[in-house]
Amino acid sequence: MTIDSDLEGQIAEWRAYMDRRRELHRTDAEELEDHLRSRITELAQGGLRTDEAFLIAVKRMGSLDELSREFAREHSDRLWKQLVLPSESDAPTAARTRRELPVMVLCAALAALAIKAPALFGLGLGEDDDAAFYARNLSLFALPALAAYFAWQRRVGLPVVAVLGALFVLGAVAANAYPLDDDAHTLVLTAIHLPLALWLVVGVAYVGGDWRSDRRRMDFIRFTGEWLIYIALLALGGGVLTLFTVGTFEAIGIDAEGFVSQWLLPCGAMAAIVVAAWLVEAKQSVIENMAPVLTRVFTPLFAATLLAFLVAFIATNNGIDVERDVLILFDLLLVVVLGLLLYAISARDLTARPGLFDRLQLVLVVSALVIDVLVLLAITGRITEFGFSPNKTAALGENLILLANLGWSAWLFLGFLRGRMTFAHLERWQTRYLAVYAVWAWTVVLAFPPVFDFA
Repeated sequence: MTIDSDLEGQIAEWRAYMDRRRELHRTDAEELEDHLRSRITELAQGGLRTDEAFLIAVKRMGSLDELSREFAREHSDRLWKQLVLPSESDAPTAARTRRELPVMVLCAALAALAIKAPALFGLGLGEDDDAAFYARNLSLFALPALAAYFAWQRRVGLPVVAVLGALFVLGAVAANAYPLDDDAHTLVLTAIHLPLALWLVVGVAYVGGDWRSDRRRMDFIRFTGEWLIYIALLALGGGVLTLFTVGTFEAIGIDAEGFVSQWLLPCGAMAAIVVAAWLVEAKQSVIENMAPVLTRVFTPLFAATLLAFLVAFIATNNGIDVERDVLILFDLLLVVVLGLLLYAISARDLTARPGLFDRLQLVLVVSALVIDVLVLLAITGRITEFGFSPNKTAALGENLILLANLGWSAWLFLGFLRGRMTFAHLERWQTRYLAVYAVWAWTVVLAFPPVFDFA
């Protein structure tokens, strides 16, 4: 049977949805697609039109896999919603969520207790003398518990568990073995880059050790954006809880600020890292509707801001200050732009044609690229005049990495808008570039302190 182009489009849309699901490996999705095509062929040979065969085949596959029902639920304007969606509850998903809840609570409790463990050895939380210790080790309190939760959820094998454990141990050694003074620049660099390095280690657990899969890496990028949204929501709720706790106890003459600063805030923050991850997994349909909206709201706003900055830079002819705080600010700005790009890519239908939002993203990427070049010129000028320092070297490396990513992303975006390549090229480029960030973060943590004499 020759499958017509309309049917191919329907199958491509169904497959794109399946590929976005974390529950399915690529081989599983391929097997489901083969099964779907076989059923369509059988039904068409029985006298049905191809569109009718597709509707019935998807309905029958819905009894095999709830993902088909979810696909129909998302595409509520389609006729076959009624075919695929009988009045069935989400009992399997709810049962899985209830099963994972105790494990999540255990991991969140371990993360909350971990930040109090150093106090047993005389390292007080909030003490000025011990602030450097907590700055270096902050990511080591909660991220191992989060990685353990994903390792359990994904049923990863012992080799992957061993790799995860070894990387966390390496991070702990790098954070504490070097003789870094409290005012050392490399200590600040370690405090900034170690969380990024260990977050990508969590990503290995999240993808079940299947880090070579482009689709799985994109799933982790999508998860990271959704996790940040839930962290922000939990932080807002935690702030309200803190205010009420202090206010209500103060009303009866009890000072609760010590409890809040020593227990509620630090333990709650560590537990929230795990809880937010569980919420992303348990409330997937909610966040999938929210995150793309936020991306579409903030992309034009950031594009306008960057264009306004470039206009002001040209009009005033003022140079860019390259002090440490300013460098961090510009790098954070570029990272936010990259984050908007990544999440927009992860939420996009790969089969959709180029649109206005894609052109707006190209404007955002090109504006960020120009700003990155200006920052690089300022950094190299200062290095030429005053020599290398830990901060300037780190900023130079990070901006070069961002330059390569933004530059090639702009080229791929332009090719997509001109119809010369598919959107999948851009997605693959971003997912594979994660390895570059991981290598750089570990380089800063492990190599910078001894290279710059622990200064």
